[in-house]
Amino acid sequence: MLKLDEFKELVKDFSGVADFLMVYIAEAHSSDGWAFSNNYDINQHKGLEDRLSAARILVQEDPLCPVVVDEMSNCSAMKYGALPDRLYVLQGGKVVYKGAMGPWGYNPLEVRAFLEKMK
Repeated sequence: MLKLDEFKELVKDFSGVADFLMVYIAEAHSSDGWAFSNNYDINQHKGLEDRLSAARILVQEDPLCPVVVDEMSNCSAMKYGALPDRLYVLQGGKVVYKGAMGPWGYNPLEVRAFLEKMK
């Protein structure tokens, strides 16, 4: 959630021309796995209730858009290559922007530039 504020600015600035959605997937930096010292205390999800509970933490940060949860089979994450995180823009049911894999490739400012061109 390092760049959540940048994402929220996108939602604020482009909600008139785009719909935004977050898909909560498997926890990339779980407390019982490869954790960062400044990360939330979230263990790897053992079941859907664990994933829902973790997603509620994200919702408390008020992302300004709906948050949905990937299935435990990680169908969405696998289809979109989203682990640990990734930004996409879809138009007419087709991917028109595919950001690089996070965390280093997670770049809301790049999405901003892309959306500016679409206005």
